[in-house]
Amino acid sequence: YPALGRRCLDTRLRGYDKATRFFNQCTTFECVLMKTLDEEISVSVSSNGAVPNFDVEKIRADFPILSLEVHGKPLAYLDNAATTQKPRVVIDAIRRYYEAENANIHRGVYYLSELATKKYEDSRKFIQKFINAKSAKEIIFTRGTSESVNLVAATFGRTNVGEGDEIVITGMEHHSNIVPWQLLCEEKGAKLRIAPIDDDGDVIFEEFEKLLNDRTKLVAAVYVSNSLGTVNPVREMIQAAHEREIPVLLDAAQALPHLAVDVQELDCDFLAFSGHKVFGPTGIGVLYGKEALLDKMPPYQGGGDMILSVTFEKTTFNELPYKFEAGTPNIADGIALSEALKYIEKVGYERIQKHECDLLAYGEKTISEIDGVRMIGTAKNKAGVLSFVVEDVHPHDIGTMLDHDGIAVRTGHHCTQPVMDRYNIPATTRASLALYNTREELDRLAAGLRKIIEVFR
Repeated sequence: YPALGRRCLDTRLRGYDKATRFFNQCTTFECVLMKTLDEEISVSVSSNGAVPNFDVEKIRADFPILSLEVHGKPLAYLDNAATTQKPRVVIDAIRRYYEAENANIHRGVYYLSELATKKYEDSRKFIQKFINAKSAKEIIFTRGTSESVNLVAATFGRTNVGEGDEIVITGMEHHSNIVPWQLLCEEKGAKLRIAPIDDDGDVIFEEFEKLLNDRTKLVAAVYVSNSLGTVNPVREMIQAAHEREIPVLLDAAQALPHLAVDVQELDCDFLAFSGHKVFGPTGIGVLYGKEALLDKMPPYQGGGDMILSVTFEKTTFNELPYKFEAGTPNIADGIALSEALKYIEKVGYERIQKHECDLLAYGEKTISEIDGVRMIGTAKNKAGVLSFVVEDVHPHDIGTMLDHDGIAVRTGHHCTQPVMDRYNIPATTRASLALYNTREELDRLAAGLRKIIEVFR
């Protein structure tokens, strides 16, 4: 069998009962599909990592920036967890808006305004279908995941969390899913509880369950860790919380580039993601919320479009989703976001996952075999993140030297300082993968690391 990830191959070899039980739980970023012991693993790759019906070079041609040279070397872009590159269809949508569709929306009765309004609202409807929300009213445009989380903290949090109450998060959260809850807890006299992670980077589920109690008002958890690659067991976490009638917010910023998200199947109460993490523009994101919860929440900001009527005595607020969208929105990027998601839909999540699964397994094997390199984040269920430290070499030096070879990686704490503290390290070097990356780029990364290690010896 090709290298398909530790859990996938191990499960295959342990026998029918465990294999079929694993298949039934195989609802996140897994590298194997099997129904009976007699069936072959359906994720087939050639010796060079090629996935059938997946032409990575054709996909790369859709992303203009990937043809750049950096310091005279071809760009190897391996910083997708920070931001993804944009396909031509997204760039064209932004240009087309400003060249031929530019007008303010919702209020104009002339052609351009009506056209821009339709494009913007059609994008909202597509996003609704893409994540399978019940209604377009449940899709709120924000600036990104950070603003989406802050919106929930400032509205749902302030009206539902009081003194002595608790909010539960995990030990691998991005700062954007820590700081808003800290601010709320300080304001309300509430307590932030942390579900610990183990040495592999998995949430210790039993400890997570122990934190849930009558004082818990919300669980806010990352779906896929940006610094470890861990795919959390969010369905089990949501079920455990809902058994105690606790609502759940998912930070899905790192999930949507890699796996299909169905909010009704997940049954999450809130879900946040950012456009720029999923091949769309910066400055645009989405908050999904169940309509019944959003109806009860007060507005986040005041301004135009979030009102029905205003007098000096009283203001009547608009219906969903506009109640949470004050002021002129980011129209062009809202339209372009749906183009990014349409691009993913065209390529297909199944093919993306197979390709990235091969890259992840190949990258982990290639990099971990280098003398002096230690992987950080070895969860059995991972998305495309390779985070590591090199003995006696600071990550910032690694990033700078790799840049001179045209290789773009991220170095630092990745806005997850508590994760770095958990592993007693100041920072890591992180190579994060996307649908347009290749084995050859990972070979260049490995060669660059070997050269750096030789320099520092």
